[in-house]
Amino acid sequence: MSVAPNVYNRQFWMLCLSSFLFSASFNMIIPELPNYLTSLGGGEYKGFIIGLFTLTAGLSRPFSGKLADTIGRLPVMYFGVAVCVLCGFLYPLVATVAAFMLLRLIHGFSTGFTPTGESAYVADTVPLEKRGAALGMFGLAGSLGLAAGPAIGGEFSRYFSLNALFYCSSGMALLSILVLSGLKETLPNPQKFSMGLLRIKKHEILEPKVMPPFIVMFLTLFCYGAVLTVVPDFSSSLGIANKGLFFTFYTLSSIGIRFMAGRASDKYGRVTLLRISTLVMALSMLTISLATDKTWFLAGAVVYGIGTGMNSPTLYAWAIDLSDPAHRGRAMATIYIALEAGIGIGALAAGWIFGNHLDRLPLVFQVAAGLCSVAFLYVMLGKFPKRAEA
Repeated sequence: MSVAPNVYNRQFWMLCLSSFLFSASFNMIIPELPNYLTSLGGGEYKGFIIGLFTLTAGLSRPFSGKLADTIGRLPVMYFGVAVCVLCGFLYPLVATVAAFMLLRLIHGFSTGFTPTGESAYVADTVPLEKRGAALGMFGLAGSLGLAAGPAIGGEFSRYFSLNALFYCSSGMALLSILVLSGLKETLPNPQKFSMGLLRIKKHEILEPKVMPPFIVMFLTLFCYGAVLTVVPDFSSSLGIANKGLFFTFYTLSSIGIRFMAGRASDKYGRVTLLRISTLVMALSMLTISLATDKTWFLAGAVVYGIGTGMNSPTLYAWAIDLSDPAHRGRAMATIYIALEAGIGIGALAAGWIFGNHLDRLPLVFQVAAGLCSVAFLYVMLGKFPKRAEA
């Protein structure tokens, strides 16, 4: 059995480490941004903290997808990291609400590029029969970063200044690219960059072959936008000092399930796993909406981690299954557009529904549960195309 060493080699593990560091770098500042924005006089705009970030991330996806398919996976990764490093040094200079909002827009370009290049790179190197398991492991690394970032940032801010937290964010982003030194490009015959490549035609915006996972991704990622926006306030209302504790429980519950879910989707099929994951996510949102104490709140985090741990790697593997290898960058960019749109709209809607009124918090999660239920019905009743590669 020689396949496993070819998949889980040093290159693969360095990519996983890089994804963890990059995801943690921009998410570690999230717990402190609501208070930071309030101190600038913009407390009523909390929903825009995530919404603006994901807006530019989503808008940049067609460009990152096209560039990943033309100039290569690595340059796309490097550009996103450079943006992340720069923004970490700019946050301490922000003095107005408008400047903060502009910086959140700029920061979003980081996730519009790096994950597109990373996921296309991994897809290039993983065989079909191991795709679900490998993407489960790779997705786990990124999700660990997303979830551990707020927990790390919440704890870090207890002992160091807010500016130090921003600088730490930049340092972690820079480290994410340093660990990839020596990585070789996987795109055959990459082109040199030219401004003409930034002209996006209509058919280059979305990859039509991956619309089924696009729809499920959009509906289920509304939850994450809501969680990022209101969980810090929900935590405070329940007397939880570390605003990142929810994410710690969410992370721990997703660790084991991601790899097992990836292997299960290889064996039993992507749609079968998605029928379970979407239902579990809906139940997690309902659990959180009913939470009146720390125990139920963190129990909801655990269930949510299980649901997303099954959902995410399965969706990415399904998208790669359905995509044309020649347009793999575009396919992954399309899935990330759904991710950003779901998170961004979820964040804006959660901020609007919440409106700094604690009694409205349950409604935020009830709406999220409803959208997960729609996703469940879609994968239960829909008829889907066969994978592009046999």
